[in-house]
Amino acid sequence: MATAFTRRRLLGAVAGTAATALAGQAFGAPRRLAPSDRVNVAMIGAGGQGGVNATKLVDQNIVATCDVDYDHVWRGLLDKHFQMMPGRQPVKDAYDKAARFSDYRRMFDTQKDIDAVVIATPDHHHAVAARMAMERGIHVYVQKPLTYTVEEGRRLLSLARANPGLITQMGCQGHSGDDGRRVVELIRGGLIGKVAEVHVWTNRPVWPQGIAKPAPQPVPEGYDWPTWLGPADVDWGYNENYAHFNWRGWVPFGSGALGDMGAHLIDFPVWALEPGLPTKIETRHSRWAGNASLWSTRRPAEVTSFPLASVTHYEFGGAKGGMVRMTWYDGGILPPTPPGFPPGLKMNPDGGVLFVGAKGMLMHETYGEKFTLIGEGLEEKAKKIPRTLPRIKDGMGGHEQNWIRAIRGEETISCPFEYAVPLNETMILGIVALKADQPLEYDGAAGRVTNAPDANQYLTRQYRKGWEL
Repeated sequence: MATAFTRRRLLGAVAGTAATALAGQAFGAPRRLAPSDRVNVAMIGAGGQGGVNATKLVDQNIVATCDVDYDHVWRGLLDKHFQMMPGRQPVKDAYDKAARFSDYRRMFDTQKDIDAVVIATPDHHHAVAARMAMERGIHVYVQKPLTYTVEEGRRLLSLARANPGLITQMGCQGHSGDDGRRVVELIRGGLIGKVAEVHVWTNRPVWPQGIAKPAPQPVPEGYDWPTWLGPADVDWGYNENYAHFNWRGWVPFGSGALGDMGAHLIDFPVWALEPGLPTKIETRHSRWAGNASLWSTRRPAEVTSFPLASVTHYEFGGAKGGMVRMTWYDGGILPPTPPGFPPGLKMNPDGGVLFVGAKGMLMHETYGEKFTLIGEGLEEKAKKIPRTLPRIKDGMGGHEQNWIRAIRGEETISCPFEYAVPLNETMILGIVALKADQPLEYDGAAGRVTNAPDANQYLTRQYRKGWEL
């Protein structure tokens, strides 16, 4: 069981972060790069989403790859869906030339020419890999969710602030999209009036969840299972239901639907409304797999996968424009139809966001796309609201190259840790409330649950020896 996230522990974590940041300076500052320079990139998690990221980075120098299952990486490069993505053959060519590792700890210790690293591993590795990179003066692009716990996010933010020359980016591509940026401009521009109510939903999970832990299976040849387990302090044997996408539903490795899609969907309410961290959180959910009393008896290690569906209620008491209430729905649950919602209009069951304002509503799909204005005269009023946010070249498809250009000093980074960490913390607090199974009151300044001290244990976690944060 994870230890309590006490005030003393929080202060110790901040002090520890400062110490590691200072220690990290011994590795040297990031290499200065001109706009004409190519960035030396390493890929941690070279298949799956990492392979997709690599298609956007083949114009750089991919000098190293790190993966525990290269058979899966090569299969992905030949998969019919992957073949439709531009850059497939250049990715394979780049991977063939790059140094190859299964353990990123060894990669960081031996590969000294890395400028920047993409971290596209399961969630439980994100913070450990990012910390190691940042301490070595390496720019980081970390897939969402940024971290597995609240404490990890705060550690990375402290490290980023101590090393301002590092360019950090969360893999939240909707943040670079034109449509999403227009949504933010319209909400901030007062198009639908004061927004005090937001609904956010997703069709996830689309992976095994709400089930008991399966029996161990023989580890496939060439699969580095101990390294895949990495920081997860559990003695689980390999099973095909864990690896390659399905890990999202298993408590020691993933963050469920909220961790998977929250960064894409909650991003826009957090960005547009500037609500700060939530002050109250409560999660209602379907039954945990197995014994439903396990969380109440404080034996979370025995609960192996997340419930099939959950609804999380957030209150933001310190929001910039006054109280905001946001509700998250997963497992295919849709929000109730609000008054004034047109009878013929449908909510996209795959996911979306509905802002309910004093003068109308705005609804959009998962990445801020295809927004719909609900209210008389809103289309004409929207035309008068100016563009105030910069646009990223190639929009959502340019998220990786935005990181590269920011590393070379050409433009501002889209979704740095300064923004991504509070967004990620909001998401993770929904999971904390799920585990605590009671309403929580949260002090964002202190990073502490105030009404249920036992819940603070879920703000952090234990690490397997050799994989500590």
